[in-house]
Order: sequence, then C-alpha cells, then structure tokens
Amino acid sequence: MKKLDKPQLERLSQFRYQLRRFLRFSEDAALEAGLTLLQYQLLLHTQGIEGRNWASIGELAERLQAKPHGVVALVTRCEAAGLVSRKGHANDGRIVEVHLTPLGSQALQQVALRHESELGNLARILVQASPAAGER
Repeated sequence: MKKLDKPQLERLSQFRYQLRRFLRFSEDAALEAGLTLLQYQLLLHTQGIEGRNWASIGELAERLQAKPHGVVALVTRCEAAGLVSRKGHANDGRIVEVHLTPLGSQALQQVALRHESELGNLARILVQASPAAGER
C-alpha cells in the first residue's frame, strides 16, 4: 500500500482547511442575506447551466449532489419564499424548469458578489496544494 509523505499530508490538510474556510464563509454570506447555504446554491445553480437561465430538477439534483425528491422539497421552500418559480417545459412535460424570481436574482447577486475575492484566495490555495506545487 502506497503511503503519502509528510509534505503531501501537509498539503492535503491545508487544502481541506482552506476549503472548509471557504464553505464557512459561503454559509455566513448566505445567512447574512437571509438564505440558507442550500438555498444560495440552488439559486446559483439555476443560473449555472450554459445557454439558459433556468435549470431542471434533475440538473439541480446533480449539481447539489442530492436526491431529486430532496431538491423538489428545497425548490418548494424557495418558491414559498418567493425566490424561484416553476414552469413546465414547452416541449417535454417531464421536465420542470426552475427559474429565479426578481427577489431570487437580487439575493443571488448579493451573495455571489461577496464570493469574488474569496474564490481568488481559494484558487491560489488550490494551486499551492497541487502535487506539482510540492515538487517546486
């Protein structure tokens, strides 16, 4: 069995630490905007599908790494909060489109803007934590 050496374990530890710090930052930013972290992620992922401004329940489940029925419950809560709306797909009745409302768009922008500098910090840490960085 292969073993990781001390510098590799240090890089892995640093990566996990910085990732956890980013996730805590993200959670705090969402809470300050009146959202849960999952609500923020759902809003973000509705806009993350290339070429359109909505996402299906299945796409959201994949991006959230959650079960579709759990995503339906989350969408229902977000819909009740006025953050998203559901719409049937024009060509495929099996697909439910999840769209942002103006309130959801405003909340998404508020939280996402706070992430810009933190993403840059995390990107630098990821580069430093890469195996190639340990060879420098």
